[in-house]
Amino acid sequence: MAKLWGGRFSKETSELVDRFNASIGFDVRLWEHDIEGSVAHARMLGKCGIIPAPDAEAIVRGLQGIADDIRAGKVTFDVAAEDIHMNIEKLLHERIGEVAGKLHTARSRNDQIALDMRMYVKAQTKLIDEAVRRLQLSLIHLAEQHIETVMPGYTHLQHAQPVTLAHHLLAYFWMLQRDRERFADCYRRTDVLPLGSAALAGTSFPIDREYVAGQLGFARISENSMDAVSDRDFVVEFLAAAAILGMHMSRFAEEIILWNTREFGFVELDDSMATGSSLMPQKKNPDVAELIRAKAGRLYGDLVSLLTVLKGLPLTYNKDLQEDKEPVFDAVDTVLACVPMFQKLIETIRFHPEAMSEALEGDFSNATDLADYLVSQGVPFRSAHEVIGRVVQYCLKQGKSLSELDAGELSSFSEKLADAGAASEMRQSVEARDMPGGTSSGQLRKQIEAAKNAVAEGSL
Repeated sequence: MAKLWGGRFSKETSELVDRFNASIGFDVRLWEHDIEGSVAHARMLGKCGIIPAPDAEAIVRGLQGIADDIRAGKVTFDVAAEDIHMNIEKLLHERIGEVAGKLHTARSRNDQIALDMRMYVKAQTKLIDEAVRRLQLSLIHLAEQHIETVMPGYTHLQHAQPVTLAHHLLAYFWMLQRDRERFADCYRRTDVLPLGSAALAGTSFPIDREYVAGQLGFARISENSMDAVSDRDFVVEFLAAAAILGMHMSRFAEEIILWNTREFGFVELDDSMATGSSLMPQKKNPDVAELIRAKAGRLYGDLVSLLTVLKGLPLTYNKDLQEDKEPVFDAVDTVLACVPMFQKLIETIRFHPEAMSEALEGDFSNATDLADYLVSQGVPFRSAHEVIGRVVQYCLKQGKSLSELDAGELSSFSEKLADAGAASEMRQSVEARDMPGGTSSGQLRKQIEAAKNAVAEGSL
């Protein structure tokens, strides 16, 4: 097949080069955006009188017919045509003849692919935002059910202070909210039309870029043609947002895996969301959570892959930029598989509040509350810390919990502890943190309301 760019060459391209150079095997998923961009470009060429209006109309009709045939599965793409752009142009030429060659007026594949990628990232960002929003709603629903469920809070994976399950779940809600904000920021920087930059220096034809931007729903046009064709910052930002989202899901998945162990016993996975062992009949494995945990590494790889491609590229377009597509396609597929799966996992999970409460017994996670009680009696915190440290040491030797100490035992360490018994109750510990961001039931209800407002406001 004769290349659309072959006029300067005296030899046919090697088949080996054709296969190595071609991207149609993966950039075919851009076909809808490529046709939509070409339709807008053709209409602009006709509107501006750069090509005759009847030719522009013929091109638009031809492109729309190709789109219908692709949707119907009637189109076979050709590796020799290299990429989705030239495949569609070849198909157009077969349908409407020489007039198809006018479509590429005032345009290069360099600004064409930059356009397609921006349109693709915008569309996928909206899908991801909606998927994450639904996951957030599930977390809010769970939090509302567990405002009163007290559980250990951890630092260094050691019991630290009592919290509520609602508070723990909402911590992930706010992580996801930041994820949505990152994607929204990325969307705004992606929402820039590069078409009209041509190969790198713009075009001498009197095009109307603002018209094309309006046709395609872009907020603004690019300021510098060299930057426009070589910029992939928006893809890097998208992959970074995806990697951070993956990291957040991985952290939560790890906790579910831990909580699902016999040692914790805080949760039980629904049978529909677990797997068994081919050897051990008793096993019920958290494979879904484990895969979500692992796929964070895949998302990291997508990000690092593109950063490595970009790090040494001189201006402007280089063929290296063909390598931007597979990482972003993989990241989209991974995120849109993991987020709904995670939502299903947590919606079907069974929490065991009684196990969480039992885990608090004798764990000394209320020690800080006794220190705070001494501070409320005028004792400097560092002195109070030392006193309660000795109380804990005493309990360990006597095999007692803090709540089991009577007034006499407490006052033997400090007279000001004589009436401190109530301060050592776990429920009291949670309710005592009645400040914005704290664990009290009142503050949790305010936090849930803020979470609902955040979801309602949206990010995109």
